[in-house]
Amino acid sequence: MKKYIIYTGILLAGLLLGWLLFGDGSKTETSHNHDAITEDSQMWTCSMHPQIMQPEAGACPICGMDLIPAETSASGLLANQFKLTENAMALANIQTSVVGTSDLVNDNGLTLSGKVMINADETAIQPAHFNGRIEKLYVTSLGEKVNKGQAVAKIYSPELIAAQQELITAYKLKASQPQLYQAVLTKFKNWKVHGPQLDEVLKTGQVKTSFTIYSHVSGVVTDIAVSDGAHIMDGKPIFKVSNLNTVWANFDVYENQISSFKKGQDIKVVTKAYPDQVFNAKVSYIDPILNTQTRTVTLRVVLKNKDNMFKPGMFVEGKIAASQPEKTQIIVPASAVLWTGKRSVVYIKSNPSEPVFEMKSIELGSRIGDYYQVLNGLNNGDEIVTNGTFTIDAAAQLQGKKSMMNKSGGKTTTGHEGHTGMTASEHQKSVRLKVSSEFQAELKIILDAYISVKDALIDEDFNLSTEKGNLLLQKIENINMALLKTEDARKKGELFINPLKRDGKLLADSKTIKDQRTYFKNVSTNLMSAIEVFGVNQKIYSHFCPMANNNNGAFWLSKEDNVLNPYFGEAMLKCGEVKQIIE
Repeated sequence: MKKYIIYTGILLAGLLLGWLLFGDGSKTETSHNHDAITEDSQMWTCSMHPQIMQPEAGACPICGMDLIPAETSASGLLANQFKLTENAMALANIQTSVVGTSDLVNDNGLTLSGKVMINADETAIQPAHFNGRIEKLYVTSLGEKVNKGQAVAKIYSPELIAAQQELITAYKLKASQPQLYQAVLTKFKNWKVHGPQLDEVLKTGQVKTSFTIYSHVSGVVTDIAVSDGAHIMDGKPIFKVSNLNTVWANFDVYENQISSFKKGQDIKVVTKAYPDQVFNAKVSYIDPILNTQTRTVTLRVVLKNKDNMFKPGMFVEGKIAASQPEKTQIIVPASAVLWTGKRSVVYIKSNPSEPVFEMKSIELGSRIGDYYQVLNGLNNGDEIVTNGTFTIDAAAQLQGKKSMMNKSGGKTTTGHEGHTGMTASEHQKSVRLKVSSEFQAELKIILDAYISVKDALIDEDFNLSTEKGNLLLQKIENINMALLKTEDARKKGELFINPLKRDGKLLADSKTIKDQRTYFKNVSTNLMSAIEVFGVNQKIYSHFCPMANNNNGAFWLSKEDNVLNPYFGEAMLKCGEVKQIIE
């Protein structure tokens, strides 16, 4: 028994000595191996296509952009916070700024885009007053000036031939039956047939086979409804005239800007046709009904049109001085805001000394120039992301944090887990959503308008690129999102179309071709993503120039594989290469 106790003691002492000698080393080795595994498991993703996850650096298989490090975890953070590396911040060009009120906003005021229209209140119609056939039309050209009393058409009317015979008979019985004569005469007056034409019939006793219609309105002809040989009916229009001494300027006001306007408000109107002139006017009408497709209302201004300076169809801009924001009101750049439907979010930098971010839902007020008023959700002094917001949102989705499309957080299933090294064509097949051909046709209309902007930038024609930019914005705003029938398709549609509207508006409002090219880059990126997901039933080439965007590279779309660079024009027309073919 005594020996057993001694052996047991020796065994315990040996175990204790072994743990003292090798226990720490083993722990160190285990820790080292864990660190090695962590270091080797660094994943890389694309800032524009966050569903791409690859184990090593390289190019995105969809767009060709350089992959950035993907953060998978971080310690010491709150549940909805996430952290990026400094390398990822630099590669994605993430920029932040401290929010607050700004004097710059008040200087810029509000700028609206609009078009000159005919003043409908000064429009009149010349109708036919009896049935017949036009033997000769004297008013044949749009834009022709018509004066009251001017002959406009020669008419053959069986109805008037029969009435003339009745008039001649009644005229002979005038002395005995004066009331009959007056009744027949009144009939002709109602047909606007009187004066010399009728006197000739009574004097000669001969029936006229045709009568001349004289205009009872004055103005510029804006529409002609008939032609020689056409049949006319009582009350139907022959032509329409407008008084162009005044015209309307109709402006589109976005839903979140409505509260900034009121009837009688001063507005300054400018147009590229007269760049050195400013026309002062007042708001005369604000449409009470919202256009549900464009989310805008029409604001109307009546302009005096001396010497016919304003031509219907001409593009104009309206500038209204912004009211002084309240001291407690927050102003943020439009580039900082992500929004889908009624929901608007920004990303706030939680730690001023480290790249730690989290999403904040905010309530927007009016848009003032390139800024938004924030009614709720932010405080003065908050630091928010103002450039690279979509990249930050992608990082939040990858790390399972709250994001624009994921209110509650949690890891998002992308459908690409464990599938690295996909080809572009294989990936396109996996992300393409089945949508109606009608929606694809509307997306193709936007693409065609985009191509027109691209061609104008290649030719370095600022006036043409501005005109085509306004047309592109109109096509984007008119797209019918109701054609997307599934929730997934609608969410993805909003993810692409909303930024397209924002950057399309900035492009259309740009004052220099350099600014246009900056926003063209953003439009290109979002339109390319939309076409990848929804398709347009046409082969599209994605070109890439590594020297555009301050040597950070930029994409553009084309229907041809021939490289013509819209970012540099003649300076470097052939700089670029085809990176992807979208079918």
